[in-house]
Amino acid sequence: MREDVTAGRMKGSKGMSREELLALPVSVDLDTGNRALGLGRSKGYELAKRGEYPCRVLRLGNAYRVVTADLLDLLGLAA
Repeated sequence: MREDVTAGRMKGSKGMSREELLALPVSVDLDTGNRALGLGRSKGYELAKRGEYPCRVLRLGNAYRVVTADLLDLLGLAA
């Protein structure tokens, strides 16, 4: 991984910068939540399905939505 830092994130990083996290809407899809937490797609869906995702997840039909306030709180970025 390169040491160059751009917008608060290392190049080649799959995570999200602080600025990206703070700009998220009220809820995000599970893939975005996974990216913020550094989880892979399969692991994130597995945890959500078992009710063991590290923050609150809403099931809306066939879709999962992650509550951004809980996500930010978990990451220590709550306002």
